[in-house]
Amino acid sequence: MTRHDNYLQIGERLMACLEACDVDATRSLYRPDARIWHNFDQRCQPLEENLKSLQWMHRKLRNLRYDIKRREAIPGGFYQEHVVRGTLANGDEFAMPACAIIKIEDGLIVSLDEYLDSAHTQALMA
Repeated sequence: MTRHDNYLQIGERLMACLEACDVDATRSLYRPDARIWHNFDQRCQPLEENLKSLQWMHRKLRNLRYDIKRREAIPGGFYQEHVVRGTLANGDEFAMPACAIIKIEDGLIVSLDEYLDSAHTQALMA
């Protein structure tokens, strides 16, 4: 198995953990000091805060899933285009396109840069 194959397998495992809201399994994929950055607020979010955000998203959306449009290995990790999907409490379908660039060292995620239009998150605030 090549290093690039390993990066893509980590991506598959990450999405499975996120969809299942398996906080412990998600945490195990990251280095404890991983840097998680979002374009909409230009700040780094600590891993534990990001895991709380995952739990919040699962409370807001039934059947939360990641519709993967593209995932490709790049030097040091992978990038992914996806649509976060789910059903809101009022029954409306939710869809938020996003892109993530994930860097990996020694088999663990060390950084995740996520790009999305925060206007899509307004539906989650209701």
